[in-house]
Amino acid sequence: MHPFARSVLTTLVALASLQVTPVNAATDADADALGLESAPEAAAAPAATNTRMYIEGAIGNSSQRYQPNSVDTARASFDFSTTAQMGPGLRAVLSDRVDHLYPAPAPGADATVNTLREAYLSWQPESRDTVLEFGRINLRYGPGYGYNPTDFFRDGGLRVVTTADPFALRENRQGSVMLRAQRLWSGGSLSVALSPKLADSPNAAGWNPDLGSTNNRNRALVTLGTQWSQRVSSQLFLYKDAALSPAAGANMTALLSDAAVAHLELTRSKEPDLLSRALSLPSSSTSTRNRFVGGVTYTTSSKLSITAEYEYNGFALNQSNWAALGTSSTAPANQLAYLGGALQLQDLASRQAYLIYVTQKSLWLRNLDLTAYLRLNPDDNSRLAWVELRHHWSKFDLTLQLQQNMGNATSDFGVLPDRRLLQVLGTYYF
Repeated sequence: MHPFARSVLTTLVALASLQVTPVNAATDADADALGLESAPEAAAAPAATNTRMYIEGAIGNSSQRYQPNSVDTARASFDFSTTAQMGPGLRAVLSDRVDHLYPAPAPGADATVNTLREAYLSWQPESRDTVLEFGRINLRYGPGYGYNPTDFFRDGGLRVVTTADPFALRENRQGSVMLRAQRLWSGGSLSVALSPKLADSPNAAGWNPDLGSTNNRNRALVTLGTQWSQRVSSQLFLYKDAALSPAAGANMTALLSDAAVAHLELTRSKEPDLLSRALSLPSSSTSTRNRFVGGVTYTTSSKLSITAEYEYNGFALNQSNWAALGTSSTAPANQLAYLGGALQLQDLASRQAYLIYVTQKSLWLRNLDLTAYLRLNPDDNSRLAWVELRHHWSKFDLTLQLQQNMGNATSDFGVLPDRRLLQVLGTYYF
């Protein structure tokens, strides 16, 4: 075993030995059925405080598609977030994460990568009907589970990818520097976010704030939120990118019954296709197309939650164009570059997809939680399956994660170099 992996494993065993006596965990807060954000990340700190800090170690193995041997992987992470009250109505928010990866993310890349997720000041007067925020903000919108078209500031946020869990990807990305103003009233809100250009291009150096990924052009977003009733909420969006025509969007959640919640997202914009954006190809042509997500979540009395979701991206390659990309002389390199670019943009790489997302609290044992999802590309029948088993103690989580990419050699998930990924994680909360 690689020395780094051995040291991480030793640390995990030592931490686990300190947490051999289970305790009753605090009852989870009831989720807001009409919340317009996606469900929270499964790996949440046991206690809700103004400061959250944890260390995490992982060891794993990746079965390779294009190499005869598998690859050992290891990671050590430090995660910190805090909110401090600076004065009447004034607070400061800081959220940061450091990942040390083995092997490095790419040949020649830094193995240690810092992600400054948020660093901003927020002011709210005593009337509490206005909020002003300035700094780096991870602005997340959309109730979708696997894809969020109305999450307009999603692109450029991922510095490292340590999991296939879409909620963790949204949580751990870096925010954009912006000025955001909100006006609140009973049953609604109006917000304006202005994000300026601060750099020309991304910077992959491990400790660079990488403003070129999140603030490489001027952008603005206007959002109108409305609580129509206790059962229905919606948001309307008007988004402007300096290089593109204005885009419009909407999302909605509706409580269908005490156990079922429906959600949808829709955007319409005029922009280059995803292939041009993902590969940074010069493109003078734009087209007006739609992105869409719709789904239903059903939760049982036994804490089993099942979400079925349909996802559509009119800018993604259709099946014939994807196949043509795979028959070029540089295939599968072009297909992999396209998929990697789509991941950085956090956009759906296939024209359409189906998603089944499942969570089960207290599976078999108290404090043992299951999270799993299956994503299917119906055009080529390729699939991505991801499963996580996580056991909680008072300050320690022990987790097993398995990811399987399935499909023929030229399919969406079958072309990926990692056929199967398995890792064990230990997380210690301070």
